[in-house]
Parts: sequence; C-alpha cells; structure tokens
Amino acid sequence: MIRLGSGSLERIVAVGAHCDDIAIGAGGTLLTLCLARPGVRVDALVLSGGGGEREEEERAALAAFCPGADLRLTVLKLPDGRLPAHWEEAKSAVEELRARTEPDVILAPRTDDAHQDHRGLARLLPTAFRDHLVLGYEIVKWDGDLGRPMAYQPLSPEVAEEKVRLLQEHYPSQRHRPWYDREAFLGLARIRGIECHARYAEAFAVTKLTLDLGE
Repeated sequence: MIRLGSGSLERIVAVGAHCDDIAIGAGGTLLTLCLARPGVRVDALVLSGGGGEREEEERAALAAFCPGADLRLTVLKLPDGRLPAHWEEAKSAVEELRARTEPDVILAPRTDDAHQDHRGLARLLPTAFRDHLVLGYEIVKWDGDLGRPMAYQPLSPEVAEEKVRLLQEHYPSQRHRPWYDREAFLGLARIRGIECHARYAEAFAVTKLTLDLGE
C-alpha cells in the first residue's frame, strides 16, 4: 500500500449541498486534520438550509467537527433538491468561495453521487478550483450508489466514535431517518477501514491527482 502525505496543510475547503453532508461524508477526516493542526483554516460552504433550524445545527456541528480551527462557514438558502434549477446561484457561490481562499485540499461530494444536488455541486468544483486536490466523500443512502473509492483517511476508534456522537448530538432534525444511526455510520467506516488495513476509515473518490515524487 502506498501512503502519500499531503505535506503542510494550512487551508481546507469543505462543501456540501445540504446541512450535515460535510459531517456525514468527511466528519472524521475534519476531526483528524483539525486535531493534528491547531489553527488550520477551514472555509466551508453549504448551499441549502440557511436561515433556520438547519443552519443552526450546521454551525454548531461544524464548530465541533473543527476543534481549534479558523472556521469560516457560509450557509445559503437554495431549495433542497433543486440545484439544477439554481445552477447560476450555486456557481456564483463556488466562485466567491474560490476568490477568498487557496486551499491545500477540498472535501466535496462525489461526481457520481446519485443525488442531483450532491452530483451538481461536485461537478461545479473543477470549474473554479482547477488545480486543487478534490476528495469526493461518500454518503450512504437508499440509492445504493457506493462504489470503489480510491483514497482513504484512517480514523482512530476514538475519532470514529466521536464522529458518530457528534452526528447524533448536533443534527436532531435528522434522527427520524431510517439510515441515520450509529450502525450505518460505523458500519461503513469499518468496511472502509478493512479496505485500507485500519480499524475505521473514511473513503474518497479522486478524479484527478498530480504527483510530485521527485523531491
């Protein structure tokens, strides 16, 4: 197994179509990064859920998932499930995000995610962030769209457990959903851990990766 470090990480971008997407898909990775790098800057953009309970949940949750970080979160009010009809607004938001940061890594939905909002946002990222490493996180759902990931972030058992605890604590509006439970989150993390010789892990799709192995 090849392990390639990302060098000095000073700025992270995390984007989601909905409140809780980032935490579900990459919450363990955010915890791992922020605990290892106090003061790291995290620019986060969420396209829907602004102005109400969902935004309040998201702000509290991401603050907990990014301990010690310089977190800058924007939550917009695009209608859930309607991103294709609001393409220009979404594109403008991504471009505004790009104008204020030069990230070392981007956490985003996968381009082949079955949900049109997730997929649409993922396809917008390369139009603004052309020379950046984009890690496409996965979200388990009834569509059955999980594939074969290409990148893994191992999670310690403590971080995996903390991720589940924070998800349950900070998103009470989602607890009624049949897939939103400890077994689903830890089960997927366990499977991805097996695939990378760890106890737990989060997995990511990578559409383009440039290597510099000469240094």
